[in-house]
Amino acid sequence: MKLSVIIITRNEAVNIRACLDSVRFADEIIVVDSESTDETPAICRELGAVVLTVPFRGYGHQKNRALDQAHGEWVLSVDADERVPFPLRDEILAAIASANAADGYRVARRNYVGNVWIRHGGWYPDYTVRLFRRNCGRFSERHVHEAVELNGRTATLREALDHHACRDFGQFAKRQEAYARLAANDLARRGRRATMLDVWLRPLYTFARSFLLRGGFLDGVNSWKLACIYTRYTRHKYLHLRTLQPTGRAGDG
Repeated sequence: MKLSVIIITRNEAVNIRACLDSVRFADEIIVVDSESTDETPAICRELGAVVLTVPFRGYGHQKNRALDQAHGEWVLSVDADERVPFPLRDEILAAIASANAADGYRVARRNYVGNVWIRHGGWYPDYTVRLFRRNCGRFSERHVHEAVELNGRTATLREALDHHACRDFGQFAKRQEAYARLAANDLARRGRRATMLDVWLRPLYTFARSFLLRGGFLDGVNSWKLACIYTRYTRHKYLHLRTLQPTGRAGDG
C-alpha cells in the first residue's frame, strides 16, 4: 500500500531535517510551505520531498492543500516539529498492510518543551487522527486546532509520535499568543460571541482543568508554567473575540 506523508512548514529549518529523516519509509513526502524566508524549502528538496509554496490561509487550509497533492492510498500527517520513532514506523507499516485495516488511526503524542516530556495536564497521550485512507479524510478548515474529519472506522495505534513543541516555555507562550488570535477569529466566523464572564471565568476553569483535574500538578513546576500559559491563552482568545463583535452587543459565547 502506497503511503504519502504530508507536512506544512514555515521557517522550520531548525526542525525539518530531523522530521524528514524520521519519515523516509514513506513512498512520497509532500511539503506545503508558507513562504519561508529561511532554508526550509531547500532542505526539503534536498531530502527528496515535493515542495509546494502556498500563502498561509490557516492550518486546515494548508494541510488540505498538501492532501490534494498526495497520491498514496494512505496519508500520514506530521508536523515539522514531530518525529516518527522506529516502533511507530513499524506499527504504521503493519497497520496499512493489514487486510483488516481501519479507515483511520489515532496516534498518541509525547509532547516535549525543551528536553522535558510533559506527561500530565492533558498533554499525554493527546490522541489525534494522523494516519488515514486518503479518500476517507479531510482537515477541518480552521485557522488553528484543525483536525481530520474522518468518514469511516477509526482505531488507535499503541506507539506514539515525539512532538518537540518548543525549545523553552518562553517560546511556547509566544506561540500561544498568536494561536489565541487565530482561535478567536475562527470562533467569530462561526458566530460565537463573548461576555466578560467568558473573559474572567473561562481562564480560571482552564487553569483548574489543566493543573488540577487532569493531574498537571504531578509534573510540578513545569505543568504550573504551562497551566499559566494556557490560562493567558484563553483570556486573550476571548478578549480578542470581544473586539470582533459590534460594540455593546456581547452575547453569551
